Amino acid sequence: MRQTILRTSFLALALLLTACSSGPQPQPQTFQEPAFTTERIVPEGFEPPSEVYDPWEGMNKRIYNFNYHFDQKVFLPVVRGYNFILPGFARTGVHNFFNNFRDVRTMVNSILQAAPKKFFQSTGRVLVNSTVGLLGLVDVATKLDFPRPQEDFGQTLGRWGVGQGPYLVIPFMGPSNLRDGAGLLPDFYVQSLIRDEVFSDSLQIPVMLLDSIDTRANVPFRYYETGSTFEYQVVRWLYSTKRQLDVAK
Repeated sequence: MRQTILRTSFLALALLLTACSSGPQPQPQTFQEPAFTTERIVPEGFEPPSEVYDPWEGMNKRIYNFNYHFDQKVFLPVVRGYNFILPGFARTGVHNFFNNFRDVRTMVNSILQAAPKKFFQSTGRVLVNSTVGLLGLVDVATKLDFPRPQEDFGQTLGRWGVGQGPYLVIPFMGPSNLRDGAGLLPDFYVQSLIRDEVFSDSLQIPVMLLDSIDTRANVPFRYYETGSTFEYQVVRWLYSTKRQLDVAK
């Protein structure tokens, strides 16, 4: 009986080993291509993040860091105070008022771009908001579904074939490039002409400061809160891609 049990056990073990040796052989593991490769994310015709032309990267990073500290210690505290003092409807009125100024800038650049549709859209907005909208304090044009194109001189230069040039971080202002940085000067001149017509000399600087505060209050971006360890590169690429899209539209 004991020998029978041993023979049966050895037979079962032999059959098990035979089955294992004749079973499917292990296959090499294959992995799917990552879903978020640069080639899949970056639209065709746009530069990948690593190839944005940035010959002044060292200087730009130092300015970026300076802007962060200025934002944290000066700009955002002022914005918080502004939001605390002015009720929501007053802040909305201020924002609408300065947007009306920017629509005039769009009018001028639409002419320079030979873009009549954008010119008539922005002109219609300015006429409606400056009259019915009480000098722009009430955005009646948007309530009437008037389109709002947004054009600046950097886009105008791009419209006529001027490239972006080197990436540039501007103190206090943030990401830009050589073309758009130069384009700020004509736009600033147009805005100053409008302010001269509306405000006295003594109010010029306060109005400029209020414009800056309103702009920052309506930009949700906060430095080093993107969650990316490569924030500088991400912001650089996003800005460059956005400006390409702005010119192309």
